Amino acid sequence: MINERQTELLKKIVEDYIKTARPVSSKSLCEWMDCSSATIRNEMSYLEEIGLLEKTHTSSGRIPSQAGYRYYVDHIMEAKKLTGEDMLKLQTIFHNHSLMLSDTIIKSMEIISELTSCTTVVLGTSSKENRVTKVEVVPLDDQHMIAMLITDKGHVEHRNVMTDAPYEMEELRQTVDIINKLIVGTPIDEVSEKLEFEIKPVIGKYVKQHEVIYNALYNAFHEATNKMDIKVTGASNILNQPEFNSTEKIREILSKFDDKDFVSNIKEEDSGINVYIGSENEFDDDVTVIKTKYSFGGEEGTIALIGPKRMEYDRVLALLDFIKQNIDE
Repeated sequence: MINERQTELLKKIVEDYIKTARPVSSKSLCEWMDCSSATIRNEMSYLEEIGLLEKTHTSSGRIPSQAGYRYYVDHIMEAKKLTGEDMLKLQTIFHNHSLMLSDTIIKSMEIISELTSCTTVVLGTSSKENRVTKVEVVPLDDQHMIAMLITDKGHVEHRNVMTDAPYEMEELRQTVDIINKLIVGTPIDEVSEKLEFEIKPVIGKYVKQHEVIYNALYNAFHEATNKMDIKVTGASNILNQPEFNSTEKIREILSKFDDKDFVSNIKEEDSGINVYIGSENEFDDDVTVIKTKYSFGGEEGTIALIGPKRMEYDRVLALLDFIKQNIDE
């Protein structure tokens, strides 16, 4: 599509703009390219004509277009090795064997947010290989309780529960006893089905208030076992990006980070580390989303980084690749 000189020129413009956030002029490129300003202008005009560069309203310089970033990522960008400092920070987390996998992933993505000044997102689902070891309920009064579901992986889900009507403590104790006898060893993703079709009929035989108590516990455990954990780190980093100096734009993006249903759509289904630039992602046309799915020991989810289209793609991809490799080990 483009020749060697045009490729080198596009690479230089993309990488300079990533560093400075300022449009790149032909004059600044003359000495580097060792050719005339007219030659540079002609090449830049051609790159603009085919859609890889665009001109801003405030400068005679050029900036990469969405297509320019895509061409750079797909055809020009070279793999980057992590610095020893970056690697040490992440290795410290992965070598901490006292942390559960979910905590390790969250903490490593917090570090990446600090290193890149971008926003990181971790979407985790309940492990399919987690099995229930115990259900506990702490009554608070005759209509309120805290319901806890504990798994063999040490995972604990708890919910504050309110019943539709007052219940008796002895009835609650009987219900919990029956649930524990029948549900222990059940994979967490099968809890709702087992409660509804196997456990509910048994409770109905022995507990007078079975509807009131069962419905409250079913709703709590159904939500706990089917929810998606969402952890967003560094959402305010968007405030430090010169591209987002509009109050309206900042408010728009921050509101998306606050919308958990919207953020959950970032979930990745494809393998590998994937880059979605501008309109290629469903988050916002002015950002890039880089994400990958992970799966280990029955736990699965998505890790993602969101930032301006003007981001250090080679570094970000190296950081995410390091985390993915360490999860898979």
